[in-house]
Amino acid sequence: MNTAHIERSGAAPVPLAACEDLQYLKLEQPVEFVWLITLNHHDKRNALCVPLLAELARVLAAAEVSGDVRAVVLTGGERFFSAGADIADMAARGVAAYADPVRLASWKAIETFPKPLIAAVNGFAIGGGHELVMLADIVVAAADATFSQREIAIGALPGDGATQRLPRALGKTLAMKLVLTGEPLTAAEAERHGLVTEVVAPARSIARAIEIASLIAARAPLAIRLAKRAVLDSFETSLQRGLEREHQANLDVFKTEDRAEGHRAFVEKRLPHFKGR
Repeated sequence: MNTAHIERSGAAPVPLAACEDLQYLKLEQPVEFVWLITLNHHDKRNALCVPLLAELARVLAAAEVSGDVRAVVLTGGERFFSAGADIADMAARGVAAYADPVRLASWKAIETFPKPLIAAVNGFAIGGGHELVMLADIVVAAADATFSQREIAIGALPGDGATQRLPRALGKTLAMKLVLTGEPLTAAEAERHGLVTEVVAPARSIARAIEIASLIAARAPLAIRLAKRAVLDSFETSLQRGLEREHQANLDVFKTEDRAEGHRAFVEKRLPHFKGR
C-alpha cells in the first residue's frame, strides 16, 4: 500500500507517516479503533522475510502510540496465513540470517505489543507462521486452518518460541509430537487443546476477528492493557507474585477517568463512554 493513509471503511483517510510505503503488508481500519493488518507477501506464501517482520514491527509501533487504535487484527488473507521463515535467506546466509539483529528485534517488538492482538487464520500456519500466531492474544481459525512446526523436516528446530510456548499451551506430549514429527494440528484439534480460541467457517474468520476486536475496543483502553499484561504475567511468575501484580494493576486502574466513568455508567444504568484516560 503505497499511500500516506489507512484505508478506512465509511470514513476519511487517517494520515499516518509511519505506515507509508508498505511493501509486505496491507493496512486497513475496518471499524472504529481497530486496525486490520494483512500479510501481503503472497507470491512467497507470506514467508516471514526480514523486511516483512520489520514492517510489521513498525506498524505495531505506530498502533501502540495511536489513540485511534485500541485493538489490532492480524491475518494472512483468505487462502493461507504464513509458510513461516524465509528459508531461502537462511540457506543463503546461514546462521547470519537467523541471528539477524533486525529480525530478532522485530520479533521482540511483536511479542511485546501491549494492545490486544487478534489473529485470523485461514489455511496453513507453518513454522514461524505458527509462532507468529502464538504471539496473538486471541486466535480465530477457519475450519480449514492447520498449525504445524515443520522445521524438523529440513533438519532444523523451531527458533522463534514454539519449543517454549507449545508445551505451555498443549502440554509436553502433544508439543513433542508437533515439534518432533512436523505433523499438523487441524483447527478443530487446535481449538480442543486450547491453541485456538474459536473455529468458524473460512469466509467468516476475518470478520469474526474484527467483531472480537471491536468488542474489545469498546472497553476502557487502559484497563484492557493492564488486563492483558496481568494475564501474560501469569506465564512468567509465581501465583503469589502474579496476584500482587494484579492487585497493583487494580490500584493503577482506580486512578483512571475511565474507571470512574464505568462505575458512574453502571450506577446510572447507561453505556459508558471511555476516552482512554
